Amino acid sequence: MESDNPLLKRAYALDGDAGRIRDLYADWAASYDADTLDGMGYVAPVLAARALSEALEGETAEARILDAGCGTGLVGAEIARRTEAEIDGIDLSPGMLEEAARKKVYRSLAEADMAATLNLSDNSYDGVVSVGVFTSGHVGPEAIDELARVARPGAPLVVTVHEKVWEPDRYAAHLAEMERHGLIRLRAINDAPYHEKEGYTCKLCLLEAA
Repeated sequence: MESDNPLLKRAYALDGDAGRIRDLYADWAASYDADTLDGMGYVAPVLAARALSEALEGETAEARILDAGCGTGLVGAEIARRTEAEIDGIDLSPGMLEEAARKKVYRSLAEADMAATLNLSDNSYDGVVSVGVFTSGHVGPEAIDELARVARPGAPLVVTVHEKVWEPDRYAAHLAEMERHGLIRLRAINDAPYHEKEGYTCKLCLLEAA
């Protein structure tokens, strides 16, 4: 199905160009939370934060978490409600990072292009989460390789993939290939609500860094 929401239409019409993505989110940052949470019924941040918190199995007091594509900090805020973990956030949009900083739940925030190699060390994080990134015109499945690289062996990775791109962009095949190459272990891939008021779903993927 296709949403009539003009904000989503603009977002899903992106073609991966970093400049266009920055422009969209510069315009959208201030109203993003209200537009998505109240206007669209955006539940993916809560579901992903819950999945990551449960996967950490109580090892949260000293855990370091990467929120990749953190946006305005919706996921980070949910993780902070559930854990005592230290959370770092990265995002392409300076405007979104400014909004995330207002939530005061991040240890650090930095601008980063997830379509490129991340300026982060191997095996740096006890958990990684990425919500709202793997969708039309944003970032492709290859970016999950970088998330696995920066996660410590055994660390959980929770990733949402929008229903519109799961099959066309061959996410299932890419994850299977990552597992064959010893980069991850697949723990669960479940259908989950995404924008409830728009009728969109996602694949909620629980992976483990190998």
